[in-house]
Amino acid sequence: MQMGDSLLMFVATLLVWIMTPGIALFYGGMVRSKNVLSTAMYSLSSIAIISVLWIIAGYSLAFSTTGNAFIGGLDWIGLQGVTFEPNPDYSATIPHSLYMMFQLTFAVLTCAIISGAFAERMRFSAFVLFSVLWTFLVYAPVAHWVWGVGGWLRELGALDFAGGNVVHISSGVAGLVLAVVIGTRKSKNSVSPHNLPLTLLGGMLIWFGWFGFNVGSALTLNDVAMTAFINTNTAAATGIIGWILVEWLINKKPTMLGAISGAIAGLVAITPACGFVTPAASIVIGLIGGAVCFWGVFFLKEKLGYDDALDAFGLHGIGGTWGGIATGLFATTSVNTAGADGLFYGNAVLLLKQLIAIGTTYVFVGAATFILIKAVSFIVSIRASEEEESMGLDLTLHGEKAYQESNL
Repeated sequence: MQMGDSLLMFVATLLVWIMTPGIALFYGGMVRSKNVLSTAMYSLSSIAIISVLWIIAGYSLAFSTTGNAFIGGLDWIGLQGVTFEPNPDYSATIPHSLYMMFQLTFAVLTCAIISGAFAERMRFSAFVLFSVLWTFLVYAPVAHWVWGVGGWLRELGALDFAGGNVVHISSGVAGLVLAVVIGTRKSKNSVSPHNLPLTLLGGMLIWFGWFGFNVGSALTLNDVAMTAFINTNTAAATGIIGWILVEWLINKKPTMLGAISGAIAGLVAITPACGFVTPAASIVIGLIGGAVCFWGVFFLKEKLGYDDALDAFGLHGIGGTWGGIATGLFATTSVNTAGADGLFYGNAVLLLKQLIAIGTTYVFVGAATFILIKAVSFIVSIRASEEEESMGLDLTLHGEKAYQESNL
C-alpha cells in the first residue's frame, strides 16, 4: 500500500461525491421555481439510497471476482471481505475499502443524472423504487461488464477509462426511456429556467468534481493521471467553444446556459478517452462534443418530440456515445500502454470493439429500464397528476416551497 496513492484516491472520492450536489444545483436552477426542491430531492435521495444499496450488495454485484462475464458474485455482500487491505485485482496500492467508496460515488452520480430526464413530473415514490431496482439490475451489471474482473467488455478489450458507458451512456439512455414512458410535461413549451446563476454554480461544482472522476480513475498519480487531468480541463473548455459557436451561428446569441452545458458536454465526451488520448486529441473531442450535444438538445429532441426535461440524454447519452467512438479513433498506446491504438493509429479493431460496447449498452439499458419502469407502474403511480404538476411538485409532493416571494 502506498500513502500517496491512498491520499490521491481519498481526495478524488470526495471530489466525485461533490458532483451529485452539483447536479442538484445544476438541474434545480433549470426548472421552474415551484419544482426546484423536488428536482434537487432526486439527487439528495440518490446519495442516501445508493450509499446503502452499494454496501448491501451493489458493490459485490459490480466488482466481485467470483461471478461470471455478466454479473459479479455475492461474496462481498455487506462488504464482507472488503477491508483496509488492498485488493490487487483492482489496485495493489490503495485500500480495498477506499476503492469501494470511489466506485460508490460513481453509482450515486449515475442515478442522479437520470433524474434530469423526467424532472417536474415523476412521483418521488416511483423514483425511489425505480432507483433501487435499477442500481441492482442495470448499473451493477454494466459496471461489471466494463470494469469488473472477468467482465465481458473488459475481456473484449473495449476501453472506458472513467465511465463513458457505465455512467453517461447508461444514465442518458435510461433517462430517454423514462422520458418517453412518462410522457411530456403539460406546459413544456412555456418552461424557462428560474435561476441560471444556480445552474452555473452547480455546473462549476460538477466541473471541479470531474477532476476526481477522471484523474482518480488512474488509481495513482502518474503520467496517465496527469494526461487525464489535462484532457479533462481541455475538453471542457473546447466543449464550451463548440457549443457556443453553433449556438451563436444558429440562434445569434451565445448564452450562459449554453456555455455551461457545453462544458458538461465536453467533460462527458472526454471521460471514456481521457486516459488514452493526447491533449491535442482532447481539443477535438471536446469541440465536437459541444457541437453534437447542442444538436441533440435543440434538434434531435424537437424532431422526435420526447421531453428530456434537463437533457440527460442530450448531454450524457449523446456526449457519452461520441466519447466512446472518439476513444476508438484517437486512443494511442503512447499515452497509456495498458490501452490500445485506435483507428487513427492503425487499429480499426478498437473502433469496432467500442461500437459493440456502445450498442450493447444501449440495447440492454434501454430494454431493462423499460421493463423496470413498467413494473414500478404496477406498484405505484409514476406520473404526477395534472393538478400536482400545475401547482408544482415542491408543494404537492413535499409540502414545502423554495421561495416565499410571489414574483419567483
